[in-house]
Amino acid sequence: MTSIQNTIPPITKSRETFYSVNSDTEKPRILVGTGQELVQYHQDSTIRIWYNDLPASYETHWHTALEIIVPVENWYEATIREESFHLVPGDILIIPPGELHSLTAPETGNRFVFLFDLSLLSNIRGFAGIQSVLSSPIHLTRATYPNIYDDIYQLLLQMRNEYFSKNEFMDLTICSLLLNLFVKLGTNHLDSIDLFSSARTYKQKEYVDKFNAVMDYIDANYMKELDLDEIASSIGFSKYHFSRLFKQYTNYTFCSYITHRRIKIAEKLLEEPDLSITEVALQSGFPSISTFNRVFKQMKDCTPSEYREKNNSYLRTIERKAD
Repeated sequence: MTSIQNTIPPITKSRETFYSVNSDTEKPRILVGTGQELVQYHQDSTIRIWYNDLPASYETHWHTALEIIVPVENWYEATIREESFHLVPGDILIIPPGELHSLTAPETGNRFVFLFDLSLLSNIRGFAGIQSVLSSPIHLTRATYPNIYDDIYQLLLQMRNEYFSKNEFMDLTICSLLLNLFVKLGTNHLDSIDLFSSARTYKQKEYVDKFNAVMDYIDANYMKELDLDEIASSIGFSKYHFSRLFKQYTNYTFCSYITHRRIKIAEKLLEEPDLSITEVALQSGFPSISTFNRVFKQMKDCTPSEYREKNNSYLRTIERKAD
């Protein structure tokens, strides 16, 4: 099998010129306030891919985009939740949206950085189940993910090539490749955790469908008070059995997952200038403004008002540049 280093074309002078159209030098990364990065996508796009050969490091920050890092030459290091990931060429690191992380670069080297706004995909049926897979960082190597590594690496190469070729249907093609990547991650997750090993094959599929339905139900009803007993009973489990399987399926407790989803919804609502903070809290499913402020501050290290102001400041900066 061809080594991973040989699957990436050498970064020659002409290739540097080719990639520089979308490099960090054109739209540099912007950190504001208490550590939020405001991702600068190109006009009418929700995708950003950088060819990054800068020796710049980034202090602890977060953003609403999903980030994927693929070193090409030399190492690259990320620290997420106080866990360090030392990446070498061929490694793939997936950083979930909203995760506090820092990045350290060597003096020489290069890597590709993929950033995706997932908001347009969130309404696809079944996507809620994938979000649980993306709740923690994923470090993919051929040794740790032998069943899907090559497929995922090739999907990222296709995304990269599509992005820099600037084809007419670039965004649509990349989104289809990204969905394929998520399906492979989700399928691998279900195979690895072996949720219902004691059940017959047809029952295993039935149970997975039930849990996917629960995830979709939570996404559609996060504004309401969700009762663990009622939801467990609706798919035929006791609350204790359901809670154990839910934690295994999502890496969250039932209550923690609901809070996680509500915060994600709140992040988007805070970008709407006509909504008050109280309205955002209620529309996100929080019972009171005090609870919303406390939980948001705990998870984002800034208040909802500070978050909104940072986004408004960014928009004002972009408008001034446009003028």
